[in-house]
Amino acid sequence: MARVTVEDCVMKIPNRFELVLLAGQRARDISSGGKLTVERDNDKNPVVALREIAEETIHLDGLKASLVQGLQKQVDVDEPEEEEIDVLAARELAMDVNNMVMDDESGDDGLSIRESGADLDGDLGEDE
Repeated sequence: MARVTVEDCVMKIPNRFELVLLAGQRARDISSGGKLTVERDNDKNPVVALREIAEETIHLDGLKASLVQGLQKQVDVDEPEEEEIDVLAARELAMDVNNMVMDDESGDDGLSIRESGADLDGDLGEDE
């Protein structure tokens, strides 16, 4: 029975891949309690879904919309509030200032790059 049903469905939906997706979606709808539009006749949900598509007892546009909605994944990004951004910026600034104070107190010998033997062009400060 299923082979004849698939051949009947290909007349309605020529793309076999789309047919599989739509029939699978309808079978899931039936499994979750959707109302049948044809008699079950001791058939399983995928066969019932194919029979519904072949007999055109369901709207394919609504089935496509529910398929797309079921496959979509939307990630909600939790963006910080403006006040949180101001607090984070103030903390970062305070940490930078604290690091600068710590560097000054660390007891560097105070030599600049030129005094240490290297100039800004990458040379080692050798006289030519």
